[in-house]
Order: sequence, then structure tokens, then C-alpha cells
Amino acid sequence: MRNLPFICLILLICFGCAEKIEPETRTVITLKKGWKFQKGQHPNAVNPSFDDSTWETVTVPHDWAIYGPFDKEIDKQEVAIMQNFESVATEKTGRTGALPYIGEGWYRNTFSVPNLDDNKKVIIQFDGAMSEPEVFINGQKVGEWKYGYAYFHFDISKYVKPENNLITVKLNNREQSSRWYPGAGLYRNVKVIVKNRESIDHWGTFITTPIITKELAKVNIKTKVTGNDLKLITTIFDAKGNVITAQESESLFNNEFDQNLAVPTPKLWSPDTPYLYTAVTKLYSGNDLKDEISTKFGIREIKFDRLTGFSLNGEITKFKGVCLHHDLGPLGAAINTSALRRQLTILKDLGVNAIRSSHNMPSLEQLELCDEMGFMFLAESFDEWKVPKVKNGYNLYFDDYAEKDIVNLVHATRNHPSIVMWSSGNEVPDQWGSEGVKRAKWLQDIFHREDPTRPVTVGMDQVKAVMESGFGAIMDIPGLNYRVHLYEEAYERFPQGFILGSETASTVSSRGVYKFPVEKGSMKTYDDLQSSSYDLEYCSWSNLPEDDFILQDDKPWVLGEFVWTGFDYLGEPTPYDEFWPSRSSYFGIADLAGLPKDRYYLYRSRWNTKEPTLHILPHWNWEGREGQTTPVFVYTNFNSAELFVNGKSQGIQTKTKNGSPQERYRLMWMDVTYEPGTLKVIALDDNGKQVVGKVIKTAGKPHKIVLEPDVTVLKANGEDLSFVTVSVVDENGIPCPTANNQLNFEVSGNGTFRAVCNGDPTSLELFHLPTMKLFSGKLVVLVQSTEAAGSMELKVSGEGLISRSVQLQSF
Repeated sequence: MRNLPFICLILLICFGCAEKIEPETRTVITLKKGWKFQKGQHPNAVNPSFDDSTWETVTVPHDWAIYGPFDKEIDKQEVAIMQNFESVATEKTGRTGALPYIGEGWYRNTFSVPNLDDNKKVIIQFDGAMSEPEVFINGQKVGEWKYGYAYFHFDISKYVKPENNLITVKLNNREQSSRWYPGAGLYRNVKVIVKNRESIDHWGTFITTPIITKELAKVNIKTKVTGNDLKLITTIFDAKGNVITAQESESLFNNEFDQNLAVPTPKLWSPDTPYLYTAVTKLYSGNDLKDEISTKFGIREIKFDRLTGFSLNGEITKFKGVCLHHDLGPLGAAINTSALRRQLTILKDLGVNAIRSSHNMPSLEQLELCDEMGFMFLAESFDEWKVPKVKNGYNLYFDDYAEKDIVNLVHATRNHPSIVMWSSGNEVPDQWGSEGVKRAKWLQDIFHREDPTRPVTVGMDQVKAVMESGFGAIMDIPGLNYRVHLYEEAYERFPQGFILGSETASTVSSRGVYKFPVEKGSMKTYDDLQSSSYDLEYCSWSNLPEDDFILQDDKPWVLGEFVWTGFDYLGEPTPYDEFWPSRSSYFGIADLAGLPKDRYYLYRSRWNTKEPTLHILPHWNWEGREGQTTPVFVYTNFNSAELFVNGKSQGIQTKTKNGSPQERYRLMWMDVTYEPGTLKVIALDDNGKQVVGKVIKTAGKPHKIVLEPDVTVLKANGEDLSFVTVSVVDENGIPCPTANNQLNFEVSGNGTFRAVCNGDPTSLELFHLPTMKLFSGKLVVLVQSTEAAGSMELKVSGEGLISRSVQLQSF
């Protein structure tokens, strides 16, 4: 090995087309456009001469089921949900979202292979295909997979020709294969990679940072290759593109180069400072450049210790995390980077520092954004092992695919600094008995073999069982799902010395909906199929947020939490599993449209330590409740506040450890009498000085539409989105929190209407039609760019309302 003073970089990563570099080493073609899709059984579609001209033309990523319609008969399940302590099977109508995901779906497309010759290797990579994909090239089957959430790839070198290659993908989604809406189709990207046979292996680079000091970081890079007479040159660049160091290697060990490079005065990756370096690796045979790849990475140290808990870069850190399902609300499962970025921006403001992918492999785009924006990540793999939760779940594939799926998960994502631990499962029924312990150990050993640098957890809900069987004792990180009353006993019984709240709270609420009387309740239901946004309702197996807060604040051995969930998702409409229409969850801190619920500000008051939080609930439009008791809650990171109704003080409330768990973290005025007008709260500092105030007012009739886009400038790539929040105000500009007007949407210019969502878990209006009712006074419209740069306009109208338009630009 020898250090090189400078290495020039010319790297191709091509999105949507094939481009050349000199000298040419590899081409990446993302197959987005031109796909033909048809649902149903079409066995002749593998034949190149098959006529697909009548099939629908779609762009991938694509979710065929999100376009509906909603139907209670779709995947209606007669089940007793073990995790919910049910012993009698009942009819569940909206468990998987009531969307038509079941059945076969077929995709066809064509592609060319640039500069194809006998020295080229061609790989096809699927980032996710729901589900049971079978892949054909030019009429010949090249392979199949099973798990819809898995990344997988095939070598298709012997099947391709230079031009007009036909790819056909058959998918099959079984009924009773999921506990939530899984989506359907090629919902993540499909890529063709063309490279030389002498090349870096697929996902063959592994970067770690085993030694970190203020003065120096050791960066270890292992690179698996194929070929003879090879040498490897790796150059590390900082975030501005400056060369930091380089190294040349010619010694191969079992087809792997092992390099150690020194980075002086390293800048460390963390949620607050997500600094990324880039390693550019070039492979030579003799003096001929054969391959090159670019890998972003971060320098960071993670440590789990029985005395100090979890530390990142030497600082004790609590996980302020949320669980996320993979659907993107009105977009369904189809991955979209701008939608993911919006989610993470909302979570960043909330103060979230960690995300758990529930309960499956995350998208590669999500991990890239978490690296860039600063989120630690718990990458999960399975919701089932050998013992089924649902009849046609992962239990069908476990024996043949579990190891392969874990290997692909680790190899595809291990260079992401955001990932700080793996999860091999969630609430698996295998928690009972010795066979389950063996499976847990077997899976954990696979993770350790493929990545010795990160620990492994399992989300365990059967805490008594795992204490008795030894299941919990063998895990690197004992993760408890709920069961706050068993934390103390688990801490005493488990040898690790700490507990992670791998899934917490499951508090339920509907945005802007309030129920009286205001009281705590488990599995409460109402005639309108909504849950109260006073944030005092929870599930039979779960608890309120404060129960977790107390454990984290009072028990240093609690590592933090991952709240169920950051956003509402399609399916699992607890506590309304048996009621129709109810087709999406109530668990979210934000609703299905990404609009914050009141609970958002309860968590923000705890997690966002950089900015003040002061939030009042409920709204103050209560015609018919005049003279009745209407409690007022305030979520704030100040300890005290004074409340006023129409200028009259309702007194000062102060958070206290001596009262209920709610009184420790909320300010509550339980005996306020409603009268229309003005509700005002003034926060006080610890010296009793007025600091900041918040006012809400009783609104009149809806009068005018208001539009608030999250971004006004888009990329002209046919994918970028602006999320426009739509609300209405009265003649005086006061928001109308109970408005439910039917609105219509029209997009003109260089943009298109993509979808709309109001966050109502009972709405059966379709996301892709340009009309929808407001829910609790708001909804969100998605405007998508075209590939032509220019301006676009969204116009929103409604009967009896003053219409409004907003201008957006794309470049």
C-alpha cells in the first residue's frame, strides 16, 4: 500500500437514463418510464411477442392499489389479534386499508445495454417489489424472490442483448398476508447496472470507523472484487469535495481488499451535525481502470454500556424516536423522495432524533435522507418468523429466505451512518419456548457475522415469556413493546443493564376532534368513529405518553423510546378494527396528510430543546356548549402558564411531580366554562415573568380559502412535490377549525395534480381525484412537477368560498 497525494474523480450515477464517462466503467440505469401494467392473470405476458398495447402506461415506483376504491370486503379478516389480547375471532374490515392490493399484477418494459460485449456484467436490482416477484428477461426466467420488502438482485448477463431487452415482472399479493396496508406493485426503484466483469462486487464495500479521536479517525474499507491482477485506489473527500487522503492497495485476501485510511481532525456525524464524507474507490487491472464507485459515509462512534446506557460520539444520548410504516399516505407505498423529505422535516421540527422502520426493510432513499438530515435509524427486518401472525405472512418464506433477506439488508445498507442498530423482528409469536430462543440467536448471529459493528434488538411484547425462556437475555438490546409495568422486573431479570422502549404509547387521536367528558380511557369508541384529541385515549395493550416519559426521566437505564407512530398509516384502525368505514390508523403524532395533531406539541415540548413550544387545545368553536365545562390543555416546554378567557384569568397552572403523570408534563385547566370569544395563554419563566403568548379565537362562518405550500420551488423531474396545506378562514381571517367544505382542485402550467388527503381515517374519498372535503378545517394537496421547467398554478375552490391560487416554479 502507498498513500497518493491526489486522485481525480469522474463518477457516473445515472438516474433515468444512460450516460457515458471516459474511461467508461459502469452505467446505472433506473427504469422509471415506459412501464406497461395490468392487474390479473397474464401468463403469456412473458412472451416477447405478447401485445401489451392495451395495458396501462405507468411510471415506477408504482402502487397499483392506492387508486382504490375502498371496499370493506377487500381482505376482510375473521381473526383474533393475539397482540391485542383477543381470544375470540371477529370481523376486521379495514385492517389492511380496504384497498385492492390482492391478486396478480404484471409489469413489462424494455431497455438497452450500452456497449454490451463479452467483458460486461449486467445486474438487475430491485429495491422492493410487492410481492413474490418473478423476473423474466426476453422471455426467460432469471429468478424469483418472496419478501415484498426485501432488496434483491440477479446477474442477467447471459440473458441480455444490446437493444430492446424485454423485462417482465410478475407479482402476487395473497390475502391475509399483512397486518397493515402493504401496497402493491413495483413500489420502489428498479435499476440495471452495467459494469466490467473485473469489478467491485455488488454491495461489496463495507466502511467502518473503528478508531476515533479528536486528532485522527481510522477509516477501514473492505472491498470485495472479482478479477485478476487487480489494484485498488481509494480516495476520501470531505463534504466540500476536497481530497483528505488516498491509498493504493494490491494485496487481496479472499477476493477482498482491506484498507485503513487516516482522516485528520475528523468531523463527526450526529443528528445535530450530520457530516458526510465520500469514499471514491477505483479498481484497476494493470493500468486499466475497470470499475469505480462512490460511497458516502459518516465518522461516528456508538456504544451501549450497562453503566451509561447509549452514547453517540462519547455523549450519553436518549432515543427520541418514532416508528414509521412504509406508506406515504395518499401516495401509498410508492416511494417518493420529496414526500420522505417532508416527513423528516416535520419530524426534525418535532425534535425526533431516531426512526424505526416498522416492521420491514427501509427504503434506500429514506436512509440517504436520514444520513443527510441527521436521524439515527433502527433498521428492522421482519414482522414474522416461523410462527404466523397472519395466514400468508412471512412464515411461508422464513426457512428459505430469512438468512438471504438479512444478508441483503445488511450489505445494501451497512455504510449508512444513520443506522445504529438492527432489529430481527417485531412481536414475533416465537417469543415462547426454546425454538424461539434458537431462532432469535440464529438471526442475531447472522447480523453479527455480516456486520460486527452494530447491536441487534427485537421488539418484544411478551415480556413475561421472554424473561422465563431466556429469549430477552440473549439479545444485544432488549427492546420492550409497551408493558411499562414490567420495565422494573425486566431490568432486574435481563443481564444487559438497560431497556429500550422499542415501541411505546399507542395513544390514539383524530386531529381536531374533541370528546366530552374529558377522561382517560382504553379502547374508547364513538358513533363518529373518531378518537379524542385530548390525548387521553389508548389501546388495551398500551398507555399514555407520560408513562414512558416518567421511565425515561427517572430511570437512567431506559435508553429512550420509539413512539407508535410518527404518522398515521393505512390500515390497522384500532380501536375501530371492527367498524366500517374506518381504514387507517389513529396512532400518529401527525395524521395521514402529515398535519400535526395536538399530541405533536406534547412530544415537541419534550423533544425540541432549541425552540419554544406553546400550544392550546381544544379549538374554541363550541356552538351549543355555552356555559358547559370545556377543559383546556396547554403543551409547552415552560413549566407554568396563565390562561385567560375573554380577558378573565383562569389562574396559573404549574407542572408538578406530586400529581398525576399528566400534571407532570401538561398544564390543564379542567373547569373552564365555555363562552365564545378569545382564549389566551401566557407562558411564564421560572421567575414568574411572562415570556410568550398564544391566542385562539372563535371563528365565524367559512369565508375564504388559505393556501400554504411547504415549498414553492420544485425540480423539473416529473417527481418532485409541493405539499400545499389548504384551510379556510372567516371574514376576519380567523381559522375555521370545524369546517368540512367540499373543495375542488385544478393545476395548470408545468405541473400536475398528484393527490389530496384530509387526514380523516373514516373518509372513503379517493386520493387521486381532484375533490375532497376538509377535515377539522384542513387538508393537503400534492402538486407534482413535470419534466418541463416553468411555472404552475394550483387553484382551490369551494361553494360559497372565495377561491385562492398559489404559484409554484420548477427548474
